[in-house]
Amino acid sequence: MAESSTRTVERALVLLGAVCDGGSLTLADASRRAGLSASTALRLLRTLESTGFVRRDSVGSFRPGLRVVQLGALALSSESLVSLAETSLDRLVELTGESAYLSVPSHDGESVYLAMREGTHSVRHASWVGRSIPLSGTAVGAVLTRPVPAENFVVVRNGVETDVTAIAAPVSPGGRAVAALSVVVPSYRISEAEARAVGALVAREASGLLQAAPDPGAPSIPDAISLPFSHGDPAGPTPGELA
Repeated sequence: MAESSTRTVERALVLLGAVCDGGSLTLADASRRAGLSASTALRLLRTLESTGFVRRDSVGSFRPGLRVVQLGALALSSESLVSLAETSLDRLVELTGESAYLSVPSHDGESVYLAMREGTHSVRHASWVGRSIPLSGTAVGAVLTRPVPAENFVVVRNGVETDVTAIAAPVSPGGRAVAALSVVVPSYRISEAEARAVGALVAREASGLLQAAPDPGAPSIPDAISLPFSHGDPAGPTPGELA
C-alpha cells in the first residue's frame, strides 16, 4: 500500500511538472510527456484540478493552477521575494508618497498582500499584510489573471474600495505573472495623466524585481511623481476618512 501511494504521488508530481513546463497541454500531450496512460493521467489531472494545482482553459487544455503560483510565490517570499521587493516598495513610496503593496494570488480566487509600505501623506490608503482582496474587478487581479496592455500596468478606480485608485503591474519571470506590485491612491488626489505616470513607475519596478537589471524595454519614468496636495493635503478629506 505504501509503495502504491508513493508511486501515485510520484506520478502526480511528474504530471504536474509536465503541465508547468508545457504551459498548456492537452490530455494526450500531458499523458505522453509524463509517460502515463490517458486514463491514469486524466484521473490524476482531475485530482490536481480539484485542489487548484492545475486548471482547464477555454479549449479544455490543462494549465498550471493558481495554487502552484501561490506556493511558488510563498516559497520565494520566505527566501527572497519580500526582501527583493523591499527596495521597490520603498522607492515607490519615496517617489509617489502613496502606499505600495506586493501581492500574490491565492488558491481561493483571491489575492493576498504579502508586503506593504504605507504612504507618507496624512491621508493615505491603509491596509495590512495578509489581507485578501478579490481578483475580480481589481487592478491586482487584472495583472495576475489577464494579459496586460503594452505599457504593462492597469489602473482601476473604485475597485475594492470607493474613492480609491489602484495602479498595478505584474511580476512576470518567464512571462507568467507570479505576483503584482501596486500603488493605491485616494482618487481625489490623482488625475488620469498622473495615474499613468505612476503606472510607468510601478511597471518599471515590477519588471526589474526578479532580474539583475530592469527590463530595457520597460517605459521610462520621471525621477519623481508630483501629485496634488502633496504637502498637507489641503483640499482633501480628513485623515480618518481613508487612513
